[in-house]
Amino acid sequence: MAFHSNQRTAGFVACAVASSLWGCGFFFGKIALAEMSFAHMVLYRFLFAMVALAPLLATHRPGLSRREWGVLVTASFLGVPLQFLFQFYGLSLTTVSHAALMVGMMPVILAVGATVFAHERMDATGWLALAGSTTGAAMIALGGTHRAGGGQASLKGDLLVVFSLAIALFWILFNKQLMERHSPVVVTAYGLLLGTIMLLVWVPPWYGLPPVARVSHTAWLALAASGILCTATTTLLWNWGMTRVPASQAGVLLNMEPLIGSLLGVFVLGEHLGPTAWTGGALILGAAFTLTTRSKTRVREQLPVT
Repeated sequence: MAFHSNQRTAGFVACAVASSLWGCGFFFGKIALAEMSFAHMVLYRFLFAMVALAPLLATHRPGLSRREWGVLVTASFLGVPLQFLFQFYGLSLTTVSHAALMVGMMPVILAVGATVFAHERMDATGWLALAGSTTGAAMIALGGTHRAGGGQASLKGDLLVVFSLAIALFWILFNKQLMERHSPVVVTAYGLLLGTIMLLVWVPPWYGLPPVARVSHTAWLALAASGILCTATTTLLWNWGMTRVPASQAGVLLNMEPLIGSLLGVFVLGEHLGPTAWTGGALILGAAFTLTTRSKTRVREQLPVT
């Protein structure tokens, strides 16, 4: 697929803004987690997102085939309830700065996904970047204070965040495939709608009804921001940008998320990152940048449906 220069620039800007806003998601989520469970926080986040996307649902018909609906349902299950419940359960057990830095592994996970599922082969630079990123993640996870709660990082929380990124890989690939034939608006709005319905079916029976009266104004504002800015806006911008730039090159822009998230955790929430964690974060970001700009490996643009 050829990309026009102006289209590429606009696409990169859209992906960069989306990644930066995603970086605020852990920050807003941590504020809400002080007053409710991770499952209720995720449910509210997507309900607010659907308020923002409701006009698009009213003005855009899906036009998907039966098989494409199956792909979208699968992508929605993976990308919304499964990914976010694991991710924010992990956040409830660790710090914003740790969780954000672990997200720096995502570009490398995308490359590994291409190797495994698209039968691509990474060059030596790619494998070195993968080794560096893995080392960095291990340094973050093992170099902090591993106690859940009390504002401390935990190994379990860090690993759950990484596991959620592996799930997100398939969400990205399935959405990319659907956008070869359908608009980013349709894929985003209807995909998030399906995921929100799944949360409504799953969360109240297992975790009880979400709190309402005892939630502070600050938490409501954080939930609204996480839903409107960090979910609806980011997914629209990212999906739109992915139709204008190669996924392999856009991957480096995901590095904005751990950068913004970790800075918010340290300078706003007062979290502490030791020298080992800072070094690990630098390794992850450096590896992701190297992989997406220097390695000859490229993530395939779409995933076939069987």
